[in-house]
Amino acid sequence: MTATGRVWKFGDDVNTDLIIPGKYLDSYDPAHLAAHAMEGASKKFAKAVSKGDIIVAGNNFGCGSSREQAAIAIKSAGIAAVVAKSFARIFYRNAVNLGLAVVVSADARDIFEDGDIALLDFDASVIISGDGSKSAGLEEVPAHVRAILDEGGLIPYLRRKLALRDQES
Repeated sequence: MTATGRVWKFGDDVNTDLIIPGKYLDSYDPAHLAAHAMEGASKKFAKAVSKGDIIVAGNNFGCGSSREQAAIAIKSAGIAAVVAKSFARIFYRNAVNLGLAVVVSADARDIFEDGDIALLDFDASVIISGDGSKSAGLEEVPAHVRAILDEGGLIPYLRRKLALRDQES
């Protein structure tokens, strides 16, 4: 899996209220959530983000509440992946369940700048700037997580597994 897009750079402790402020939780509609994605951290994000863009952040991305709308908002806004030094556990699990790629990198936040164009290559475990001048390693995504992400989330993954099981019966 690869993604190429603009880097949106954020710092440490980006909480779920910054990702999708509570006042917008009146709807689970993905388009509504996307229209307000990252609004607590960047007023321009939701209007300027493009499909395939990549969030690069510091430690503890997605901390705060367990609201899955945070991952829905980011994914629905078109973000291909979130690369961070670390993730809050509940956000990480929600993201995987919803098919939003999340990957750990110790160095990406320190190397990339907001607005850089980057290529994220899961298979090579690297994120590289568009001009090739910068790169950072990615921690390998565990096989079971990768399988869920490759299917687009936990529900599609389970549907496929159950369909295969039913075919074998």
